[in-house]
Parts: sequence; structure tokens; C-alpha cells
Amino acid sequence: MTSGTGSARRTALILASAQAIVGAAAPICISIGALAGHYLLEQDKSLATAPVTGFNLGVALGAIPAAALIRTLGQRGGFMAGTAVTAAGGAVAAAGLFAASFLIFAIGLLVIGLGGAFVQQFRFAAADNAPPQFKARAISLVLAGGVITAIVGPQIVIHTRELFAPVMFAGSFVSVIGLAAVGAILLSGLPRRPLVSEGTVTVADTEPARPLRTIISQPRFAAALTCAVGTYALMSFVMTGAPLAMVGCGFSTDDATLGISWHVMAMFGPSFFTGSLIQRFGAPRIVATGLALLVGCALVALSGIELWQFWTALILLGLGWNFGFIGSTAMVAETYRQSERARVLGFHDTVLFGSVAFGSFMSGLVYNAYGWDMLNWIVFPVVAISLAALVLAVTLRRPQAA
Repeated sequence: MTSGTGSARRTALILASAQAIVGAAAPICISIGALAGHYLLEQDKSLATAPVTGFNLGVALGAIPAAALIRTLGQRGGFMAGTAVTAAGGAVAAAGLFAASFLIFAIGLLVIGLGGAFVQQFRFAAADNAPPQFKARAISLVLAGGVITAIVGPQIVIHTRELFAPVMFAGSFVSVIGLAAVGAILLSGLPRRPLVSEGTVTVADTEPARPLRTIISQPRFAAALTCAVGTYALMSFVMTGAPLAMVGCGFSTDDATLGISWHVMAMFGPSFFTGSLIQRFGAPRIVATGLALLVGCALVALSGIELWQFWTALILLGLGWNFGFIGSTAMVAETYRQSERARVLGFHDTVLFGSVAFGSFMSGLVYNAYGWDMLNWIVFPVVAISLAALVLAVTLRRPQAA
């Protein structure tokens, strides 16, 4: 193992550990955000998913500021600042529940989402610190930390949602403060050094930045962003409605929470080997596999409403997200120079999580108006568009910037 790879692996492990702990705020928000919204609303229940939309909107709005702050303060300082934002969001969300205020609760999830924008930068930070042959594995390793997230987040919900009864779910959001504190301690272990590891700088890293229009017009970037949006927005769209659908079909809140736990486990579990698969087969094939798994999710969901069908559909949804999103991320990482990183990733994540927020918002409206089946029928045209963009990029591929 070269010194550059060893250093990159250490950084990736620190980021993976932080992903596991701070990232647990996301499944907490997703698994009970809509249920808590339903609990707080007295009349129009179609807005129950709005707090989850607030979380996703926060990630979108925080993308560019997070990238800029990390660039200014460095990875350690920037990421630790992000944990402070996450902690503040947990406090506001809990206060909203104690005050029985739907608006304050939704704002709290939006602030947690702003903190989540920093967590989303972990994968790119790992890639930027890695030599070319280790980039995909570095991204994969960081996202593998989500396996622990899949256990920690839902278990916190199960054991804390009645902690401050009769105020339901407040304990789960108070716990977000503790998660953020542990994450800050882990991230303090990041080294004080530039983003790019020694020995990994290429000619392209020292070249001047190109206009953003030039970068995003590359067929490979456009296809990667389209597939990332399609994969992530669909995942958010179906997943946000799933707890409502399960409870609506007579299953318990714990059943719904465990379904999200299986889903998050499937999202991150394959990350231990997704990077190796990308190296072997190429990112476009892995993205295509992820899109096929999303189709499988919809087919299982449409086949019935037993608990095993909900859980199986959510597992396939998570697997599809993993292959589609990690593959798309690896494709994006091939299209920009180091000098372009902040602008490109800020643009990428703003578009991505803006779409994810829209998906989670529409989930409640579509579910309330048309039911669980319609959520899954919408999967098919979105997958078709994403696959068409991927095929077109592969067909028209031209030499890319390093």
C-alpha cells in the first residue's frame, strides 16, 4: 500500500465513522418526520410529509454554503461546523414538538438538513483525498458507514420516541444533539492539510478552473446528474410515503420504523464492495443495475400490501439507490478539476437535493390523493428517462478532463 493510499484510507475511515453517527439524523427524520407531521396536523393531513421535505430542502439549500465553508475552513473545521448546525436543528425540532407547532418542527428538520449538506460532502472529500485508483473505493468506504447508520437511527427512534410522553417523538430529536457531539469528536481526527493528498496531484488539478457551463455540458456529467436525481428523488419519493402507507394498512409505528431500518441497511450495506464493482465493470453499468433494482422495487410494491412486500420493496429501493447513486457520484468525480470542485459540487448537490425535496413533498400529496400504488407507478417513467440519458452519454462519450 502506498503512503498516499494509506493516508486516503485513514481519512475515509474517519469520514465513514462520522457518516455512521451524524448521518443517523437522516433516518430519524425520514422514519418519523411524516408520522410526527401527521401527529401535529389537525386537519389537512396531505401536508404530513412537509417536514421531511424541509429536511431535504435544507440539504439542497446548504449544498453551496457547505462547500464554500469547507473550502475556507478546511475539511476538519468545515465538517465540525456542520455538526453544530445538525445539533441546532435537533434542538429546534424537539422544541417544535413540545410546543405542538408544526411550523417550528418543520423548520427544525430544515436546519438538520442544512447540517446534512455537510455530511453529503463526506463522499467527495474522501475521493479528493485519494489517488485515482482508490477514488471509487474511498467513496464506497465512506458510504459503508451508513450500515451503522441503518441500525443507530431507527433504534434511537424505537427507544426514545416515548421518552418525553405524552409529547411523542421529542426524545428522538433531542438525541440528534448527542449524535452531532459524537460526530464532532470523530471529525476532530481529520488531519490539518490541503484537500488533495501528497502524491495524488495531477496536471488537471493545477490547471485553471473552467466556466461552470463548460463542465456541466459534458455528456458524462449531465448523465451522472440525471441518474443521481432520478435515483435519489425516486428513493425519497417512495420511502417518504412508505411509513404512512404501512401505518395506513394497519401495521405499527415500530413495523414502519423497522422497514426504514432494513431500507437504510440496503442503501449502505453494498458499499463495502460497490467501489470494487465500479472498478471492474465501470460506473455506467453499475448505475444501470441500480435503475433495474428500482424497477424491481416498484413491481414488488405493486404486488400486494403484506408487511413482507413493503419491507422487500424498501430493501430493493435501498439497493437501487446504492448502485445508482454511488455509480453516479463516481462518474461526477471524473468530470471536474480540483480548482472547480466547490462550484461543481455545490451546483450538483443543489440540483440533486432540490429534486429530492420536491420528491418528498409530492410523496405526501400523491399518497393522500391516489394511494400507495401510484407512488410506485411513477417509478417507471423516471427510470426510463434516467436510463436514456445514461445510454446517450455512453454512446456520445468524448475525452473527459481529469
